[in-house]
Amino acid sequence: MRISAAQRAFNWFNICLLAFISITAVLPFLHVLAQSFSDNVAIDKGDVYLWPVRFTAESYNLIFHDPTVWSSMRNSVVITIGGTFINLAATATLAYALSRQEYRFRKVVLMMVLITLIFQAPLIPNYLLIRNLHLLNTLWALMLPNAISAFNLFVMRSFFMGLPGELIDSGRIDGCGELRMLWSIVLPLSKPVMATMGLIYGVNNWNTFKDAIYYITKNNLIPIQVKLQQMVVDNTLGNSDINSEMAKLLSPEGIKMAVIIVATIPIMMAYPFLQKYFVKGMMVGSIKS
Repeated sequence: MRISAAQRAFNWFNICLLAFISITAVLPFLHVLAQSFSDNVAIDKGDVYLWPVRFTAESYNLIFHDPTVWSSMRNSVVITIGGTFINLAATATLAYALSRQEYRFRKVVLMMVLITLIFQAPLIPNYLLIRNLHLLNTLWALMLPNAISAFNLFVMRSFFMGLPGELIDSGRIDGCGELRMLWSIVLPLSKPVMATMGLIYGVNNWNTFKDAIYYITKNNLIPIQVKLQQMVVDNTLGNSDINSEMAKLLSPEGIKMAVIIVATIPIMMAYPFLQKYFVKGMMVGSIKS
């Protein structure tokens, strides 16, 4: 098919625009990466831009020898894995029930879920609820209250409603219960939406910050994002000051940038494994057969 000159110009404009947006998104990350591998003199003089100056990995060496960073990373990994599992299990079971026409009270439940999408509970009632449930200073406080996102629930419900009803009927004929049908028939056909929701939930759990500030006061339970905030705002690393004997030859900015990289890389590594499902899942609800 012959492409007109106007269409060709439009395609080139889109390519250039997307390339410009991609570059503006990557450049800050490259700057942070370069500073994390540069020595303190180059950083303090402002000589570091997109490439390390006088390459050194001492900032990472200092971080990896700090036990509080490792404990914060462990907490974030537990929150991300455990929280995402809870998110997917709770969202999938409720979305499946609400996608079935035979569920009598689905409209009432959908309306209640929609209310939570529009109106958010205030902070103080939330805090009192967490306290009365004895979840303060536990990692459960960062996983259970946000078990279901209303928006993700509606997306997953839309996907489940698009599955052939004949498959559900055949499962019932074969004697499957609802949970067996969900596990053996619905979920294997829902890999795109499950991967997409899992990635969204996983990123949110990894980046949890506000709830950790509200509900966690013990330093051994804080996630990596709160640890990063302590370093950026308070200039602290572990139980010692940035200007302590161990860190006095390093730039505080270089240490902060190294912690940012350490906190960013793990969640970025999940994207390549879920990319093919993520692209499919993003199209959920965009095409109606």
